[in-house]
Amino acid sequence: RHRMTSCHCITCSDEGTPMTVVRIDAERALALCESEDGARASVEIALVEPVADGDRLLVHAGTALVHL
Repeated sequence: RHRMTSCHCITCSDEGTPMTVVRIDAERALALCESEDGARASVEIALVEPVADGDRLLVHAGTALVHL
């Protein structure tokens, strides 16, 4: 499991991306999320449930790590 420090992963040095939840697929533990620049991605949300539309999440490698 990756650990985040200051929005950087200590394992791979990638940055986490702040994203906003647009739509949730609770059955699959996924959410459609949007970054500040408008890019959208499917994100795993199992680690941070419960999640609601409009929530802000820090996403790394397609997985939401924390609520912002």
